[in-house]
Amino acid sequence: MPLDRPYPCGYTADMSDMYSPPDSPLEVIHEDHEILIVNKPAGLLSVPGKGPLLADCLMSRILAAYPQALLVHRLDRDTSGIMVFALTPHAQRHLGLQFEKRYTKKTYIARVSGRLEPKKGKVDLPLIVDWPNRPKQMVDHENGKPAQTDWNVLRASDTESRVRLMPRTGRTHQLRVHMLALGHPILGDPFYADGPAREYDRLMLHSEELRLRHPDGGEGKRFYVKAPF
Repeated sequence: MPLDRPYPCGYTADMSDMYSPPDSPLEVIHEDHEILIVNKPAGLLSVPGKGPLLADCLMSRILAAYPQALLVHRLDRDTSGIMVFALTPHAQRHLGLQFEKRYTKKTYIARVSGRLEPKKGKVDLPLIVDWPNRPKQMVDHENGKPAQTDWNVLRASDTESRVRLMPRTGRTHQLRVHMLALGHPILGDPFYADGPAREYDRLMLHSEELRLRHPDGGEGKRFYVKAPF
């Protein structure tokens, strides 16, 4: 089951004093007999962290309304947008295989620092956890795991660019580290941005679109939630 790497939500228990999850209602985008699609708000853990101060998360809120719900994948705490949950064991297995085999297609919207040029490109840089500074990740050409991200500039000014990001792999903090490697950190990133680029009220990264095959019959489905920034 592709539930990502250690600390996939981006925070560890020793950061519990910084955790103040948003008090927003569960936003369901789609529901049927097999799957549940929701819009995760920024600042909310996907799954609980260690200790009672990190217990509030999207999974716990979903279980309160859908006790049969099962986890399929995760988003970082600071990232907003589309997540899919399974409502049956069959759906969890089916969706898990799709994520593992990279049959799903995910698209993100981000605002990054500076003018990103050229208009489109690909980042192919292997990543590994930066153990002394975990949960941060870093580029490591010798020991890192393969990570690829396609990007496309939607519009740009001298101070920032709005980009569409299409990860081909699903490494922890992949989009955040790849944008940093290009010299254009995502605005509001508490880990990888510095100075004015860090001084935003949230991470400017949103999971906008998810394409998958429905577990019941294999029909292609597209789910979309516009970025709130």
